[in-house]
Amino acid sequence: MADVDDSDIKILEMLRKNARTPFTMIAKELKISEAAVRKRVEKLIRLGVIKRFTIDYELENEIKAIVMVKTNPQIPTPEISKKIIKIPGVEAVYETTGDYDVLALVRGMNIISINKTIDDIRSLQGVISTNSTIVLRVWY
Repeated sequence: MADVDDSDIKILEMLRKNARTPFTMIAKELKISEAAVRKRVEKLIRLGVIKRFTIDYELENEIKAIVMVKTNPQIPTPEISKKIIKIPGVEAVYETTGDYDVLALVRGMNIISINKTIDDIRSLQGVISTNSTIVLRVWY
């Protein structure tokens, strides 16, 4: 994007690591005013670069899984992805290249809830097969 410069990228990187980083701290790091940071963030929101502010959390004993999904080429992948993201327990959906068309990040409190979510994904029209793996550790 022509409207996004190096300072904007630095702001995005800082907010990606912690969306609650105070604008004053970002301003000090970039050696610009707090008002300039605020204007840049507002611009990034207006341009659609920043799509949402969210939290990343981890509960004790929580289980995460990655579910790779092969889809039927007769049904558009975005159509299937929109259905997958609505399934309880699905945190994020990525359309990918390679052997699998969709990758879903699944979260649950136990294996039973993970299996339920995977079964719900498998039951969707257009899903040919899945391959799942449990996440052991996440690094940011």
